[in-house]
Amino acid sequence: MHIYRRWFLALLLTMLPSLRAVPAPNAYIGRNSISAEVSQTTPKALAARIQSLLRPRAAWAQHQQPAIDPKEARIFYAKRRFVPAWSTSQQPSANGRAALALLAGAEDYGLQPSAYHAPALLALTDSLTWPTSVVRKQAQQARFEVLLTDGLVQFAKHLRRGQLHAFVPSPLEKVEGPFDPVAWVSRALEAPDFAAALLRCQPRHREYQQLQQALVRWRQQPKGADSIARQRRTEQIVLTLERWRWDAIPDSTYVLINLAAYAMEVVDNGRVRQTHRLVVGRSESPTPTLSSRLTSFTVAPEWHVPHSIATTEILPYLQENAKYPSEHDFLAENNYSLYDAKGRRVDPATVKWQHVTAKNFPYSIRQNPGCGNTLGNIIFRFANPYSVYLHATSETSDFELANRALGHGCLRTERPMRLAAYLLGPDSTSVALPSEAECEAAPKPRTITLRRPMPFHVRYATCAVVAGELKFYPDIYSRDEALRRQLFAPQNSLRLLVAPIE
Repeated sequence: MHIYRRWFLALLLTMLPSLRAVPAPNAYIGRNSISAEVSQTTPKALAARIQSLLRPRAAWAQHQQPAIDPKEARIFYAKRRFVPAWSTSQQPSANGRAALALLAGAEDYGLQPSAYHAPALLALTDSLTWPTSVVRKQAQQARFEVLLTDGLVQFAKHLRRGQLHAFVPSPLEKVEGPFDPVAWVSRALEAPDFAAALLRCQPRHREYQQLQQALVRWRQQPKGADSIARQRRTEQIVLTLERWRWDAIPDSTYVLINLAAYAMEVVDNGRVRQTHRLVVGRSESPTPTLSSRLTSFTVAPEWHVPHSIATTEILPYLQENAKYPSEHDFLAENNYSLYDAKGRRVDPATVKWQHVTAKNFPYSIRQNPGCGNTLGNIIFRFANPYSVYLHATSETSDFELANRALGHGCLRTERPMRLAAYLLGPDSTSVALPSEAECEAAPKPRTITLRRPMPFHVRYATCAVVAGELKFYPDIYSRDEALRRQLFAPQNSLRLLVAPIE
């Protein structure tokens, strides 16, 4: 593909506006008469050719290859009365060359040139310089126009939304309005720099932009001995870019969690202000990806133990204690309290635990604030349908582990008070955050509401650019392989349709 691209770009550079047509093979027709005939008949005849190709029942729309979407191309040309957009009679225009270069270089964006008709366009571009009749020349030029427009529309759509979610609105559209790829290509055509204008449809957040640029550098490096391993890494970058297009971040300032990296970053206008190590959900109970907002946090929180944890992890201890009475009280020693369905406190010694099962557990368990609380001394709650949250932890040694997929789905963070102080911003001087010792000495829950809610995003990216270096992470939730099969499954080779329409 690298050889193909160099050949394609070299060909484009040679097609300067001063390029002359090769004389037609008909001996009785001179060069001047051909030029005059083209100049007199091309505009209306060529527009008619383009319009004919895009009719709903045109042969191309029904069965010819490469396949196109005639509806979108028809909308594009109808607005310009089917006047050619990308070519003159003998060669691509300046915008046409820029458009061809973009599609030929689609791999720099994690996409395949063949998906946007680049091989067929290459053949057609070459054929535009061959000696032939005016009718055949117009047929080739019309086909070139339609193929290039369709390729650009699909290219813009995939840059914005991803290949597999091409018809699913991007998160960017919730902020900026619906994305119309046909209108986007049309506006880019009117811009001073066509390529730059078209590429602005990509996600703009730093994680996507840095990874896309890293892909360009990665592809330029020598492959080395282990080309298979390198190809797998290339695919890892490509599928991560695909995920970012599905879940682009529309904010400029936000908190971002990358589950695969066990890391949280506080990003302010493209700059990372804080980095925190995390413990995330284990593979059996993975932390979900989501977008929300941090609106408040609670210091010295009380933990309402989830029913699943109460029945699968705490109930066995209670049953064991009841079976072999001892001086140890599991609930009291761990600062837990037991409540019935009406919220009334219950003495655990009065419960016949041997008759209680996971399916018949009419109680709730709460862990009081203070030393040893599972939530640590602060919790950050955010709206989400999964009942997960971000919190501190008393098990700080877990942050030293390489594999930190250890939790039930919620997120544990190191240095939580530092995050709280950042979220408070100027208010941190008036809202005194307690120290760890103060939380344990006077464990009384206190909720603090943020004046400026912070966008909060949880994503899954198995590669990222960190401090300018491309890093790869383990696929802790085994999500990459299924996406890899979808994006890189063998595809049938396209038939190049270069024969002129008579």
